Order: sequence, then C-alpha cells, then structure tokens
Amino acid sequence: MPRVIWKGAIAFGLVHIPVALRGASREHNLDFDWLDRRDMAPVGYQRINKRTGKPIENEHVVKGYKFAPEQYVLMTDEDFRLANPDATQTVEIMGFIDADALPPEFLVAPYYLEVLKRGEKGYALLRDVLQSSKRVAIARVVMHGKQHLAALLVRDPWLMLITMRFADEVLAAEDMTVVGSKSMFVKSEADMARRLVDDMTVEWHPEAYKDTYRDDLLKRIDARIAAGETGTVAPVAEEGQAGQAPRSSAKVIDLMAALRASLERKTSAPAKPEARAGASATKTRVRATSSGKARKSKAT
Repeated sequence: MPRVIWKGAIAFGLVHIPVALRGASREHNLDFDWLDRRDMAPVGYQRINKRTGKPIENEHVVKGYKFAPEQYVLMTDEDFRLANPDATQTVEIMGFIDADALPPEFLVAPYYLEVLKRGEKGYALLRDVLQSSKRVAIARVVMHGKQHLAALLVRDPWLMLITMRFADEVLAAEDMTVVGSKSMFVKSEADMARRLVDDMTVEWHPEAYKDTYRDDLLKRIDARIAAGETGTVAPVAEEGQAGQAPRSSAKVIDLMAALRASLERKTSAPAKPEARAGASATKTRVRATSSGKARKSKAT
C-alpha cells in the first residue's frame, strides 16, 4: 500500500471531509554510482561552509530567505506551517470544470485520496456527484512547503488528486510551427490513415507496456560484465579513521562496506538483473532519471 504523505481535509463549501493523501506512482530507475575513472574511487558530495571550507552536518543546515544584500531571515518548519495553517491542512476546492476541459499540459503527479474516520458520507457524496456530473474539482493544497494547484477527479471507487502547474509555469506554444489540415493531404490518404488507426486500436491494458530501454540497458551491462569490462572499487577511508572524530553516519557506512564486500564475493556467480543494478553500493548514490543527470557521468 502506498505510504501516507499528507493528512488533512477536503474543504467543499462548508463541508470538511477528512482524508489522507497517498502516492499513486513510482519509478523503476537503474541506480548508478559516480566514480573517478582514474582509480575507480567513489565520488562523494558534502555540504561545505563557504567561509571555513569545512564540511557541515545536516543538523546545522537551515533555509534562509535573502531579503537584502548579505541579509537573510532564517526559516524553520514551523514558519512554513504557521504562514497559513489552514492551507497546509486543507484541499480547498475553488470550483468545478467539465472533465474533458482539463488540459494535459497542466497535469503533474497523481495521488490517491483515502477517506478517514467520520468522512465517509461526505467522501461518497463528492465522489458520486463528480462522477454523475462529469465534472472535475479544481483545488489548491500546500505540500512540502509549496502550494499546488490540483484537480480532484473520480477513479472509481476512489477520489484522486492530481497536482497541476499554475498558468505561469506552463510555456506557451504560439511560436511553434503549425501545419495546415485538409490542404496537406488528399481524401484517400486520410481514409488509409483512418483504417490504420482502426486496425491498431486496442483495449487499454497498461501492464502490456514495459520500459524496454531499461531492459536493453541491463543487457548491455550484462555484456560488459561477461566480457570482463569491470573494475573493483576499493574501500575508502572515512572520517574518523585518520584521527578525526567519527561522523554520526559511521555505522551506516560500515554496513554499506560490509554489503559491498558480500556482493563482490558473488560476482563470479550469475546474478539477476535487479541484483546487479544495486551491486555497487557506495556512500553517495546518483539516480539515473529521465531528467538526464546521469548523462553527465563519463563512466560507462
């Protein structure tokens, strides 16, 4: 079951419906570690105090808003909550639109809305009215210190919330090239294209569509391993091993080193793709995502 990431209430006029927000999506990405190609040493990242040049622990890092040159106001979690207590605990419905008027370029991420105790009647009422009227509720909600525009729609038997972009976050397409319609093709071409569309029309079965590129990439990784094109990452001395005070994460680092050593002992035996993808555990991990960050790595 997806974990609860937010609890509050849907504000529908004077009706308040207690709900919990659960994530409705996940990603299956391959994990890649950053390595120094010269000696296969893991590349780590630290928060550095720019004045002293020394690493700083996370507990000492705070958010600051710059309101004048060299002048900041320090913000706490309490500040974000107290800025508008109602907004941080409420999915506020502002209006309703026809379901087919929801623009796809505004949609961001889906969440399940789970009813909580004493909210069953209001939840069922809102869900059934949205479904029968073919409407979508437009709302706003604050999550993770940021306000989001959102759409509430029915995914029977649940209500779903889909976060949306605000209008100033969507880029206009008016400067893009627009092609004509009927003047570009003849009727016979349109008829043939329509036949092709009809022939390729299927029922929607999402499980039939797989991430084939991920599988192809794993096959290439397997081939590199089979060809012996691998390298060994030697354990790296951590702070505390050279006379310095141990960091609070030392136990975690020792555990990762033990796991790494255990996995390296099994490199001679065939492993499942899932195991190979996570075999090179290091202190700092970098996830390869569609945003293209992994492409900056020179490792292959």
